[in-house]
Amino acid sequence: MAHPQSKYADFEALRERAVALRRAGLSRRRIRDELRVDNNDLLNRLLEGEPPPEWTKRPNAKDDLRERARELRLQGLTYDQIQVELGCSKSSISLWVRDLPNPERRHPTEQAKLAARKRWEHELAVRDEQRRRTKAAAAAEVGEMSDRELFLAGVALYWAEGAKDKPYDRRENVLFVNSDPGVVELYLAWLRLIGVNSERLSYRVMIHITADVERAKQYWADLVGVEISAFQKTTIKKHNPKTVRKNVGEDYRGCLVIRVSQGAELYRQIEGWWSGMVAQATARLR
Repeated sequence: MAHPQSKYADFEALRERAVALRRAGLSRRRIRDELRVDNNDLLNRLLEGEPPPEWTKRPNAKDDLRERARELRLQGLTYDQIQVELGCSKSSISLWVRDLPNPERRHPTEQAKLAARKRWEHELAVRDEQRRRTKAAAAAEVGEMSDRELFLAGVALYWAEGAKDKPYDRRENVLFVNSDPGVVELYLAWLRLIGVNSERLSYRVMIHITADVERAKQYWADLVGVEISAFQKTTIKKHNPKTVRKNVGEDYRGCLVIRVSQGAELYRQIEGWWSGMVAQATARLR
């Protein structure tokens, strides 16, 4: 019968070999085969306190989920709430956070509100994704725009957004005002299509007094491709203290005013083009 001290010496010698192999970068399987240790409990004791080599810590697709699950657990969320938030199984969540302390028990009402909020946030995320996909699919349906399609789109755009004559106030000016950069670019492409030279265009910014005027002018100048010095005097709109404005913040750049000089003849053409489009549309209704 082997002496207990001899067994201890054998274990320590085996542990030294196991640790050396681990530090050399071997996997648990390789160490087990090298030492001919078939007992996992014994292998665990031999490698106790010895961290695995770096190469075994390869990232995988669930690393981000695991870290997020641990963050949510530390915030006090339950397994069910983390599952709603991340969309992964509770068994995985349990494995990832089992070393963390249990969250404090919340009042049932508070817990219900938190769960409802998380469900709603998840629902909003789903809706946002559906909205993005719908818009992307719709944009792809447009395809390449022909000159005629751009021509008709530009006529309709001007008649919707541009200045129009009144029977009691004949001016026949081609004046366009808008705050949407996409609308402005489509309008400028239309003007180029119908032969309006850039030399006939003048620009100015119309903006609230509380905004960053110079920053807005630079933005519009970059968009239309002219020097900021080419802009006419800015039209400043005074703020009514009784009105709660929503067009504020860094994205607020006011409106760009685009005027075509000597535009009387062009205005008459636009009015005629629009009348022709209306006549064609009305014929389809009959």
